[in-house]
Amino acid sequence: MRKPLVAGNWKMNGSRDANRELLSALQSELDGLAGVELAVCPPAVYLPEVVEALADSPIEVGGQDCSDQASGAYTGEVAAAMLKDVGCRYVIVGHSERRDRQAEDSAWVAAKYQAALAAGVTPILCVGEQKEEREAGRTEAVVGEQLDAVLDAAGVESLDRAVIAYEPVWAIGTGLTATPEQAAEVHAFIRNRVAGRDPRVAADLRILYGGSMKADNAAGLLAHDDIDGGLVGGASLDAANFAGIARAATGAGE
Repeated sequence: MRKPLVAGNWKMNGSRDANRELLSALQSELDGLAGVELAVCPPAVYLPEVVEALADSPIEVGGQDCSDQASGAYTGEVAAAMLKDVGCRYVIVGHSERRDRQAEDSAWVAAKYQAALAAGVTPILCVGEQKEEREAGRTEAVVGEQLDAVLDAAGVESLDRAVIAYEPVWAIGTGLTATPEQAAEVHAFIRNRVAGRDPRVAADLRILYGGSMKADNAAGLLAHDDIDGGLVGGASLDAANFAGIARAATGAGE
């Protein structure tokens, strides 16, 4: 059985004081919770402090992005090996905000995905459609292209060391959420797409939902077999909300 994963993407939020308060509350809320893997992805400048604060906790740490390059004259970039060096287990690649604001195309995302794997960091590969693409009936075409670009570059067996997150772009930071049925349909499409290349890899693959998941809607989403956890945005900045999602994932995995 796939063990659920709930990962919190803090995005560009936090401060040293706020982070300490949040991490303390998270550890208190999540103490003793079993049956689910947990991670937080703070801004890069706070990674070493967060890793240190969670040293005796089961909560893993991840980066929000990594370079497609191993090193060199790439001002402002962070290499995946640097994330590994400071204690990160995960890194988000291909988040819709970077695809949009930084114009990251699927080939670039695939290169970042491969760089993460080469450094021994688990990529959380984000895929998802814009509102107009869904309304045009192109969800599967868009998600399939994003997924195939990575699988063509890295091979399907690379997913043994990766996680996928489906994030309907129209449901990120908008307060809108895909219905459990809408989300489950795309998750099933992703798993079937991977199964077309390797059924064993598809069966073991964890596919997270990312799109305004909260404690009060998590159980309905996580009740579906193909939804294996969440990549949580705003709700990850509230310890009680994040813990509620984690508890819902535990229930879904029983």
